[in-house]
This record gives sequence, C-alpha cells and structure tokens, in this order.
Amino acid sequence: MASRSGIRNYRFSFNLFITPGVQWLLIANVAVYIFEVLLQTFSGPSAYTWFIGHFGLVPSAVVPGLRIWQPFTYLFLHENFWHILSNMFVLYMFGRELELAWGRNRFLQYYFLTGVGAGLINVIVKVVLFWDQPASYIATIGASGAIFGVLLACAILFPDRQVVMFPIPIKMSMRTFVIVITALEFLGTFGLGGDNISHICHLGGMLVGYVYLRRGSFLYSVRNSVSDWKIQRNKKRFQVYMNKHKEPPSRPDRWVN
Repeated sequence: MASRSGIRNYRFSFNLFITPGVQWLLIANVAVYIFEVLLQTFSGPSAYTWFIGHFGLVPSAVVPGLRIWQPFTYLFLHENFWHILSNMFVLYMFGRELELAWGRNRFLQYYFLTGVGAGLINVIVKVVLFWDQPASYIATIGASGAIFGVLLACAILFPDRQVVMFPIPIKMSMRTFVIVITALEFLGTFGLGGDNISHICHLGGMLVGYVYLRRGSFLYSVRNSVSDWKIQRNKKRFQVYMNKHKEPPSRPDRWVN
C-alpha cells in the first residue's frame, strides 16, 4: 500500500546499533563459546581439556613453534558465561565508538593486533620468568587483551567521555577510568587480587595499543632528530669547505708621491 505524501516510513531494526566489525566479533565469540559448552557437555572434561590445550594460549607450547596459532585462537575462547558476557559487553559498549571513528578494517586490525600482541607478551613473560614451571603450562583464554586495548584507544580518542565504573556508581572521564583500571591490573600482577586472571595479558594489550597509536609521534621524533643531525653535519661541511676555499685578502694599492 502506498504511503501518503508527507508521512515518513520508519523501519524498526533489531541490530541495537551494532557496527559490522563488532557484530562479526560478537557472533564469532558466542559461536565458539556454544561449541565449548556442547563439547564439555557431550564429550566430557577430557575432550574439553584437550581443546583448551590446543587452542588456548599455552606458553610452553608456543615457544618451540609447535602451536603458533594459539596467540590468535585464544581470543575466541572463554571460561564461563560471565567471562564471555563481560568481555562482549565491553566490546559492544566501546568497540562501536572506535569502529565508527576508524572504519571496520582498521578497527579489526587494531583489535587483533592488541589481542595477539598481548598473547605474545604473556608468552614471553611466562617463558622468561617461569620456564618449565606450572605457570608456563597453564592455558590463557579470553578476549580481554584486545578488550583492554580497545579501552585504551577510547581513552586516547575520547578522553573526556563520561563513564561509570561498575559496580561503583561513580561517574568519571574515560581517561581517569583507564588510569584506574591500569593501576588495578598492575597491582594484580603481584598477586594482590588472589585470582586466576591474566593481568599480564591485560597490560600487554594496553601496551601494544599505546605503542601502535603513538607510533606516529615516535617516528616523528626520530625523523626530527635525524633531520637535525643532518642539518648540523651539512653546516659543518659547509664551514670546512668555505675555510678551504677562502680567497686571500687583496693587496692595498700603493700610491707614490
């Protein structure tokens, strides 16, 4: 039926304003989690343990080069419902902001860069400090490394955005929020929280994200230093050249009276 002139047609959407990249990540993570639940339910704990050991992030398995896919695949695995719910909720809330600002391709590139980078930092730390100890054989799973990278990017791009730190009902800026959680994660690396959370992965994701976002400043500083050095070197060469080719002063004319 044709609509009357002057009356707009509105189409209701159930996408809840989910951007394409975030939507793809949500679907992939939820699908893998459902597979985990089914595997554990119908195949038993042994099959689930084998699956986590092969696709989670096990430092002692990555270093020899046997399971080089693990720094990528561990991002899609989650321990329980609350684990995936918290990660996906933060991704939904803050990932959309980045994708709207950057576009899908750059957002996904940043997401996996921080997630894989966090995993590699976790492997390096565990191998260097805890090689052949229980910590190097424990699998790390979850998208938290990439999620913390997303939070850091939001703090840099939208520092004055007001957020509420759950469960504390205190409104603060995005910059302050990220500083607070960074401090908490740093303290957590000393075992002050008494939990089984990989704080190294969280901090690693933020570190990789910071270096990536500030790489232009670092390179700009390096380029300036190199340019200044070249200018000073050329000045010295020019001075040496002028000194070597300086003409002797002309002899004054002599008048005879």
